[in-house]
Amino acid sequence: MEFVQAPGLPPPAGHYSQAVVTRGGMVYVSGVLPARDLADNAFDAQCASVFAQCEQVLRAAGCGLDDVVQCTAYLAGVEHWPAFNTVYAGMFGDHRPARAVVPVPALHYGFLVEVQLVAERANG
Repeated sequence: MEFVQAPGLPPPAGHYSQAVVTRGGMVYVSGVLPARDLADNAFDAQCASVFAQCEQVLRAAGCGLDDVVQCTAYLAGVEHWPAFNTVYAGMFGDHRPARAVVPVPALHYGFLVEVQLVAERANG
């Protein structure tokens, strides 16, 4: 296995990797929260931060958003679902990974969104 740390992003605060790449080329991106200074920002800004960080982690793992096969998003409240759909569609365009959106009562540090991805890296 390969453990991924994206340049320019702070290392995880806990005992986990930003992403893990299997020998077969599957990339598992840990849950990504917005940048710490965005806790009080609007939902759209938090989503943009999350997906920008996801892209950095995917690039460090040798792939990109077009390689994502599955996305799990946790939203602090079902009322954010329409806004999430808009941001998500803008990020992925015509690419349509499998997806689960899970409304939750709260997320760490008061954030409104967390995203976890699975991607497949070409050439293992």
